[in-house]
Amino acid sequence: MKNFVRALREALCYWRTLVCATLCSLVVAALWGGNIGALFPIIQVTLGEESLQHWVAARIAASEQSIDDLSQRIGVAHDALATAAPHELTPLQARIAQLESERATLEASLRSSRRLQPWVGRLLPEDPFLTVVVVITVLMVSTVIKHVFMLLNTMLIANVSNRIARRTRLRVFERAMHMDRAGFAKYGTSGFTTQITATTDMLANGIMEVYGGAIREPLKIIACLAGACYISWRLLVLSLIIAPLVTYLIVWLSKRIKSVSRRALEQARSFQHVMLEAFGSIQTVQAYGMERTEQQRFERTTLDLLRLSLKSAFYNALTRPVTELLGIGMVGTTVIVGAYLVLNHETHLLGVRITDTPLSVSTMMVFFGLLVGASDPVRKLSTVFTGVNSGIAAADLLYPLLDREPLIRSPRHPRMIARPHRRLELRDVTFAYPGHDSVLSGINLDIPFGSKVALIGVNGSGKTSLIHLICRFYDPQQGSVLLDGIDLRELALDDVRNRIGLVTQQTELFNDTILYNIRYGSLNATDEQVRRAAAMAHAHEFIMTFPERYDTRVGQSGQRLSGGQRQRIALARAILRDPEILILDEATSQIDLESERLIHQVLTEFSRNRTLILITHRLASLGLADRIYELDAGRMLPRDVRPKLSA
Repeated sequence: MKNFVRALREALCYWRTLVCATLCSLVVAALWGGNIGALFPIIQVTLGEESLQHWVAARIAASEQSIDDLSQRIGVAHDALATAAPHELTPLQARIAQLESERATLEASLRSSRRLQPWVGRLLPEDPFLTVVVVITVLMVSTVIKHVFMLLNTMLIANVSNRIARRTRLRVFERAMHMDRAGFAKYGTSGFTTQITATTDMLANGIMEVYGGAIREPLKIIACLAGACYISWRLLVLSLIIAPLVTYLIVWLSKRIKSVSRRALEQARSFQHVMLEAFGSIQTVQAYGMERTEQQRFERTTLDLLRLSLKSAFYNALTRPVTELLGIGMVGTTVIVGAYLVLNHETHLLGVRITDTPLSVSTMMVFFGLLVGASDPVRKLSTVFTGVNSGIAAADLLYPLLDREPLIRSPRHPRMIARPHRRLELRDVTFAYPGHDSVLSGINLDIPFGSKVALIGVNGSGKTSLIHLICRFYDPQQGSVLLDGIDLRELALDDVRNRIGLVTQQTELFNDTILYNIRYGSLNATDEQVRRAAAMAHAHEFIMTFPERYDTRVGQSGQRLSGGQRQRIALARAILRDPEILILDEATSQIDLESERLIHQVLTEFSRNRTLILITHRLASLGLADRIYELDAGRMLPRDVRPKLSA
């Protein structure tokens, strides 16, 4: 609940819109209760066959006569009190108090009738039928006005909730973009996808229900109950006798709905994970004939989601009969008690005073109508409860993510170093991924600016992990990675990464044009600079064979290109970046030998006055390196590997 309250507070930045929406709710509630109260003159006229003017005048005369009678009876009681014996004092005093209470009620009714009389005389015709026509016309107009304000209220709240949803999506996306690799791996692509889509939608719906239905529907209930209270507050209290039981059931259902909604969101994350994984590996799935296996995985996750959805639907469906039980209980209690009072002309039930004066049939019918009018918004509150509980579950999943600070971030007061740097060092570095054993242990490496360094070793020896530390995707648990003797953790993160150009074996391209993907290395580069970088990466030749050339879209993850073409575009992107440190992690593994030879010639020229770090298993690429280091099980081997390579 605490996280959902935070979301509601954030929505208050649109307080002007919310105030307007609340005013619309007040108008809707007033018209809702007023329309039901307007039935009274129709009932009075049609049942009594007299005009309202005559009815009000008769009511005033009857009230005046009753007040005079009560005053006389009170006077007689006071006279009797003066001569009463001691044991008669208490009953007489109680009788006087009761009579004075009845007189006060009649005086209030008389004042109300006198205020009403001029308005009835001016606004309503004396003919009973025409009075009915006027009242019905007013009801129709007020109903139209009510729905206009209800529509306006809905649109204002929808505007706020959708803006909050957009802001939340932007914040989740921003958090994902700046998340450290370990944090991103914890949530995964499917987790972030679920948070941005389903979870945010549920939060927005919960906010909409709070500022919409949770305000509008209770106001409608209050408007009706206020009218019923005016008629008889004691009868109203009696009609609410079932309310505590219904409240308990609603609280219990709310807890169950929150629990199921939270589990459904978590299952949706698993569902997204299986789906995205299968789509992302469709070639492998089809190549190994695993279509049926992946379909079965998908069936299992969707079945689990189905079960949770049905359970959620069950609890959500229960909220409606529970809330309707309150409405039916109110009306049913009132019908029984009211029928007894009206038919027997009573003011007491089982010795308890319910009304000060006997109720007429028309007054009782209006009272019933007001309770029925209150039961409808009570029923609609079931939807509000469902939305709010789902919103609470969504907020409890979203805000821990939004509150999570990335482990890899810039210091508050970053230090500055010269461009270009003079030396890159790894000093006594030990590193392990979260939940795993060390993958690097006691690594020491000194790379002066302008060096050409190759890292070799079997798969899993720690080469790529070492690159991750240089790029500061992770921080070592022990030791330091330094530029010019300053730990990377003391430098601005953008400063570190702007000095690095990275090309990996798993080339990542965006579903956009070739021009966009190359320019990603430097967004301010001109078209000519892009073409020059493509030519240096020997990508220009194949690009020009496409009908749309540099405007050719590469498809999802570059799937419309071959592996070698993707690597050359990625290399052109790194060249365009013009980095101080160029890192090639098996960057030419899918390029043909002739193209690789030409690229090596370009890299020999391009790597002058910059640091080149190579990870490769191809001997031809090692010719670019001045120094070669071998990693074995996370440790740097202290020997020159060139003799072994040449042998």
